[in-house]
Amino acid sequence: LHHEVELVVAMAAGGSDLSPEQARSNIVGYAVGVDLTRRDLQAAAKERRAPWTLAKGFDHSAPISPIRLIADEAHPEAANISLAVNGLLKQQGNTAQMIWPVPVLLAELSRYFELKPGDLVFTGTPAGVGPLQPGDTVGCKVEGVGALAFTMGRKAPPRR
Repeated sequence: LHHEVELVVAMAAGGSDLSPEQARSNIVGYAVGVDLTRRDLQAAAKERRAPWTLAKGFDHSAPISPIRLIADEAHPEAANISLAVNGLLKQQGNTAQMIWPVPVLLAELSRYFELKPGDLVFTGTPAGVGPLQPGDTVGCKVEGVGALAFTMGRKAPPRR
């Protein structure tokens, strides 16, 4: 498993073909999340030129902190984001470094998928993605949003 700390956006309302302004007004809150990836399944899918779905969507693959509800002025547009494994800093960045601002990202996403109330959107990760082992402790945070901590459990089930 590899870790990717991300800002998570919680949607209060949805829609298709949203403008960035509409997308921003549909956000109810934010959380900090970790997108876990099974690199063994991802590599096998790459070899077959197949989708990475199983490598990204498995039980417990996306832990998140509690959602912090926001007021209009509280969007984390320039918030520090970080992840540490066993107390060692592995990822560090700022949401201002994202390729697309959150409202633009959501507007683009809504061109392909109808966003719904309650949807959670993981937005991307800073450099430093890396492996996790059973027993590793993971701590991550997004300034002004929240923190998340967990310990990695047993090894992933074998590939079939």
